[in-house]
Amino acid sequence: MKVGREPVVKAGLKLLNEVGLDGLTLRAIAAELGVRAPTLYWRFKNKQDLIDEMATQVLQQWSADLTGFAPDVTWQQVAEHVWTSLRRALLRYRDGARMVAGSYLTDSGLYERMEAMLALYEQAGFSLQEATDCLGTLYAYVIGFTIEEQAVVTPSGERNPQYDLAKRAERLDKSPYPRTKEVGAMLFDGYDARFERGLRAIIAGFTAANRLPK
Repeated sequence: MKVGREPVVKAGLKLLNEVGLDGLTLRAIAAELGVRAPTLYWRFKNKQDLIDEMATQVLQQWSADLTGFAPDVTWQQVAEHVWTSLRRALLRYRDGARMVAGSYLTDSGLYERMEAMLALYEQAGFSLQEATDCLGTLYAYVIGFTIEEQAVVTPSGERNPQYDLAKRAERLDKSPYPRTKEVGAMLFDGYDARFERGLRAIIAGFTAANRLPK
């Protein structure tokens, strides 16, 4: 019995939320679909091949949900919207950021969105290199921040016991590191506000750099 690529990807994303990236296997996906594991090798040569397809589908959905750029919109406004929405898209899946990080895009249609963003940066006075640096830095920030966030909090909102704030505070209670104790909640809670502050700081930095003499 042959199975198309789309049902395999759909089953993979479903299982990802149940077992995480490390627990995801072609054998488990085959069992979910009611077929034998070798059947999937007709469609995917290995696990990474499947992950690339899963990551591409997540990014496709994210890109499709983005609205078009209004004529008077600034690159800063676009950046806040685009990268905030990417984080939300990654958070829908357990280990979503780890899955997307370093994955190979299997659909060139995503380049249309990149082209539009690069053109917007160009209109704002960025060189192509500066625009690339800005996009790359923002993307890396979203991926890195979300990987760390998902190590602490699951998509259902459950906290990893290793990052229990009360236990952390107790462990540091008699330590000579009062500042380190105090920043527990700043490091491992309030992710929405922290993400927004960091995002705006990066945008402000590139805004200032773009105003410097070339």
